[in-house]
Amino acid sequence: MANRHLARTIALQTLYEWDFNKQQSKVAELLKRYVAEFAPQFDDQQFSEQLVKRVIEHIAKLDDVIREYAPEWPLEQITTVDRNVLRIGIFELKLDPTIPARVAIDEAIELAKSFGIRVYTVGIGRGGLVPFTIEDPIFGRRYVQAEVDIDHGTFKRI
Repeated sequence: MANRHLARTIALQTLYEWDFNKQQSKVAELLKRYVAEFAPQFDDQQFSEQLVKRVIEHIAKLDDVIREYAPEWPLEQITTVDRNVLRIGIFELKLDPTIPARVAIDEAIELAKSFGIRVYTVGIGRGGLVPFTIEDPIFGRRYVQAEVDIDHGTFKRI
């Protein structure tokens, strides 16, 4: 597993447990435990730490974007893992200028798939547009149907 993908996986696991425990857990301890458990020789721990820290810093803004693009689903009804994959993906796409939009989208899709979330895309369309749907794997409910402009890092509902 590539270092950055592993770093995102560790960040997701940390955010998942933190969110599941009503944001009462100590993030640093969770992160340390996941690194020790899944990647003891991991040399890019700082990326995970920064990603978790920055997602938490911007959580209100990220949740507002989720609410805007998934208005039929109150944030609390979106599964914890789905919610945190969305937070990471939106953070990297919209708020982290060091991550190219194509990488942010691809990593969010791969992270989602590795945790059992159904993500449907049809590839990059004309003008760098990527239509996608995120669905609850258990109930089949669609959370988000949107199109991402990978050249500009913008969304629009479809």
